Amino acid sequence: MWFRRCGSVRRSVRAVLRRKSLTTQSSIPLAPRAVPLLGHTVALLRRPLDFLAGLPAHGDLVRIRIGSADAVVVCDPVLLDRVLRDDRTFDKGGPLFDRARTEVGDSLPVCPHAVHRRLRRLVQPSFQRVRMAGYAAIMTEQIRAVVDRWRDGQTLDILAETTTMASKTLVATMFSDSLPPDRLRRILDDLLILMNGMYLRIILPPALGWLAGPRYRRAVRRLRAQMSRIIVERRADERDHGDLLSTLLTARDPETDAGYLSDEEIIGQLLSFVWAGTETTSGTIAWALHLIAEHPEIERRLFAEVDAVLGGRAATHDDLDRLELTGRIVSETMRLWPAAWMLSRVTTADAELGDATIPAGATIIFGAYLTHHHPGQHAADTFDPDRWLPGGDAPQRNSYIPFSSGARKCMGDAFSLMEATLMLATIASRWRLRSIPGSRVRPKATAVLAPAGLRMRAQERSLP
Repeated sequence: MWFRRCGSVRRSVRAVLRRKSLTTQSSIPLAPRAVPLLGHTVALLRRPLDFLAGLPAHGDLVRIRIGSADAVVVCDPVLLDRVLRDDRTFDKGGPLFDRARTEVGDSLPVCPHAVHRRLRRLVQPSFQRVRMAGYAAIMTEQIRAVVDRWRDGQTLDILAETTTMASKTLVATMFSDSLPPDRLRRILDDLLILMNGMYLRIILPPALGWLAGPRYRRAVRRLRAQMSRIIVERRADERDHGDLLSTLLTARDPETDAGYLSDEEIIGQLLSFVWAGTETTSGTIAWALHLIAEHPEIERRLFAEVDAVLGGRAATHDDLDRLELTGRIVSETMRLWPAAWMLSRVTTADAELGDATIPAGATIIFGAYLTHHHPGQHAADTFDPDRWLPGGDAPQRNSYIPFSSGARKCMGDAFSLMEATLMLATIASRWRLRSIPGSRVRPKATAVLAPAGLRMRAQERSLP
C-alpha cells in the first residue's frame, strides 16, 4: 500500500512540475521573490495576509506562482466586481472548490455555473424571510445553552466556544427537534472532524488526500449514513418541521425536468451548509469579542444597547431591528477580518480584464481581506463600527464583499448576519470578556480567517 501511494505521489509531483504557466508571456507583472520550483508558496504559508496586502503596489492584476503554475490575483475592487458578476466566464474552480466537491458534490456553494441556476432556485426557499423568525428561535435556544454553562472567572478558549455555539446552532436549524440528543451529539462530533480535516484535504494534492486520516474518512461515512437515514425518516413523516431540511425536501423547480433535489444532493447541501456556515460565523464572533475588549468605549455602548433592548434575556428575532450597534459591530468585524479571506475562479474562455487578456483555463485568485484592506480604502485598519452609520465612511458596494457578490453571492448572508447578531447580543447581555495579559492573538489563515490564541476571562454582568 505504501509503495503504491509513493508512486502516486511521484506521478502527481511530476505532473505539477511539467505543467506550463498559462500566463508566462502575459503583460501582467509577476510578484517579486518567487522561489524556484515553489514560487510564492512559502510566502502564502508563512505570512499570507502580509503577502496579499503588498500585491496592489505591483498593479491592479498581479501574477503569483504556486509551485510551477501561475495564478492571477485581482487587486483592484472595480476589476474584481467584473469578475464576480460574470460567473459564466469566471467560473467557480481551483483547489478549494475542486477538493470540496469530492466531499459535498455539486452543492450550491461550490457547484460550477452549469448547474448553479437550478440549484439556486431549489435552495432559495430555505432562506425566505418568512422562515427567519423560526430559525432565530432555534438559534437563541442553542446560543443560550452554551452561554449558560460559563462561570464567573472562567478562562475560555473563545474560538472553541464560538465554534461549539455555531455548530450546535446550525445543526439544530437543519434538523430542529426531530432527532434525539444522542444522535445530534454524534452528528456534531463527526461534523467537527469533517471541518478540521477538510482544510487538509483542500491544500494537499489529490494523491496525498489519504493524509487526512482514517478518522476523517470514518466521520464522513457516518455523516452520510446518518443524513441518508434522516432523509428516509423525514420523507415518511411528511410534516414541515420548520427547519432547513424540510425546505430542501419540499423544494420544486418548475423550470427543469429535474425539478427536485435528490437524496444525494440534499446530503451534499446539508454538509456544505455546515462547512460554509460554522467556521465563518464562529470566527467572526471570536474576532468581534476580541475587538470589543480592545475598545472600551465601544464595549460600554454595546452593553448599554443590549441592556436597554434585552434587559438580561437572550436576543430574539424581534430584537434585531433595535440592536443597531450590535449589527454594525458584526459588519465592521467582517470588514476587518473577513472569513473568506482567499477564493478562486477559473476562466472558461479568454477574457479581457483591465489592459490584460486572461486565457481560458487560468486560475484567478481574489479575497475579501485584500479588497477590504486595499490602499484606496479610508482608515482601512481602524475598528470603527460607526462608519456604517448614514453619512459614515463605509466602503463602496464593490469594496465590501464578506459574502462575495454577483450571482454567486452567498444565499445565506441574511441567515448568517442574523445568527451572528443574536450570538453577540446574547453573550454581551450576560458576560464581559476580558483579554488575558500577555496572550498573543494572531490571525490564522486556513480555510477561514480566525483568531488563534484567543483566550479570555469571563466576568458575569449584572444589570445597572
